[in-house]
Amino acid sequence: MDVKHAKLIAAMTEYDKGDPKRIQHFMKVHDYAATIGTLEGLDAKTQDILESAAILHDIGIHISEQKYGSCNGKYQEIEGPEEARKLMTQMKNFTEEETERICFLIGHHHTYNSIEGMDYQILVEADFLVNLYEDRCSEHAISSACKHIFRTAAGIRLLKQMFDHNGYKTSFHREDD
Repeated sequence: MDVKHAKLIAAMTEYDKGDPKRIQHFMKVHDYAATIGTLEGLDAKTQDILESAAILHDIGIHISEQKYGSCNGKYQEIEGPEEARKLMTQMKNFTEEETERICFLIGHHHTYNSIEGMDYQILVEADFLVNLYEDRCSEHAISSACKHIFRTAAGIRLLKQMFDHNGYKTSFHREDD
């Protein structure tokens, strides 16, 4: 791991202080995003943006709970970019271009109908890998996510490896299998 992401993780851990569930979540999403991005051969700039967005992707949860009484994904998309912008500005090691793309990804990571870019696709897949497990989703939900959300070979492979064992008997139906 590079110093930039280690410092961002430390800052995000401070931001989520006292909320181990959220900290565990963003750490897992970051690790899956980093893994998928590396296996998919992302260029260094896209990988850097992806990993930063994965660390920060749920930064809007606490403010959404305060403002709306809910951590609904749409509220996170509304509130998250500005919170992320503040944190990245304080850190002083993000360019304006990086900040804008990271904020875009945070502001769209629960929007699945117009995914543009490998960083966006991989962030969504990494978040799904973690959420499908943490939310104890049904076999149908896992299969549906595989069919409708996952596009990368590495993400599909991880999903199948994760849920095709240990009591999950999910049947994955994709046209490209």
